[in-house]
Amino acid sequence: MKKTVAQNYHLAIFRGKKIRKTIYHKEWWFSVVDVVQTLIDQSDDYTARKYWNKLAQRLREEGSEVVTNCHRLKLLAPDGKMRETDCADTESMFRIVQSIPSPKAEPFKRWLARVGYERIQEIENPELATKRTKLLYKLKGYPDDWIEKRMRGIAVREELTDEWQKRGAEQEKDYEILTAEISKATFGVTPAEYKKLKGLKRQNLRDHMGDFELILTMLGERTTTEIHRTKDTRGVPRLKDDARVGGQIAGSARRQIERKIGRTIVSKNNFLKNKNGKMING
Repeated sequence: MKKTVAQNYHLAIFRGKKIRKTIYHKEWWFSVVDVVQTLIDQSDDYTARKYWNKLAQRLREEGSEVVTNCHRLKLLAPDGKMRETDCADTESMFRIVQSIPSPKAEPFKRWLARVGYERIQEIENPELATKRTKLLYKLKGYPDDWIEKRMRGIAVREELTDEWQKRGAEQEKDYEILTAEISKATFGVTPAEYKKLKGLKRQNLRDHMGDFELILTMLGERTTTEIHRTKDTRGVPRLKDDARVGGQIAGSARRQIERKIGRTIVSKNNFLKNKNGKMING
């Protein structure tokens, strides 16, 4: 197996089970252990790892190149650290799934084919990913002008997290700390405190922000990105300092807006409204 580093970490869901995946060589690569764990109906990854080790040994003995084609990619582990784990592309994962006797094998292969095909489509035409996301928001009842701001915010966020990754952020906790620093300086509350204020639990906080909240979030994150690049900042402690400054700039803009409009922007209200005009969680 070859060793390398994953560049973009994501989670996919198959029948309620989380499967880690990442982009490598412009296609999806899936965590083998996560797939095995899903197919053999085990709640712990230790059993899944043992199963995969035995299966890999058998495949090698049979002369299969599937195991050789797997890569050791760094993905977020349950302990919050980036750790190497065996990953396979769509083609290799098909072969692995075929070697596992499970009633879930066939529906999983259909799911895998759909996920892989969508990624190929998106590589050939990046606008497709954006269109799919826009459609999901539209189906939830969001207006077009809000969707445009949200999509721009997603792009700004991805640009920032790419910078963090290149400049020393390795663990999920690093991203949480840096994000909290921007939010605290911009709004006076961390994302966790903001979600509590809005009465949210598992929902995405940004999906429940109004126009000013989204705009100021973008301002803080875009400013932070530019500061990183200008200073060529390295290491989480210094990235944190930049994040605070970026958030302070957005926070200053927020206070000026609040003085002019005579109300606070930081609100317990959520963006979606029901037919009576009352705010709802969505």
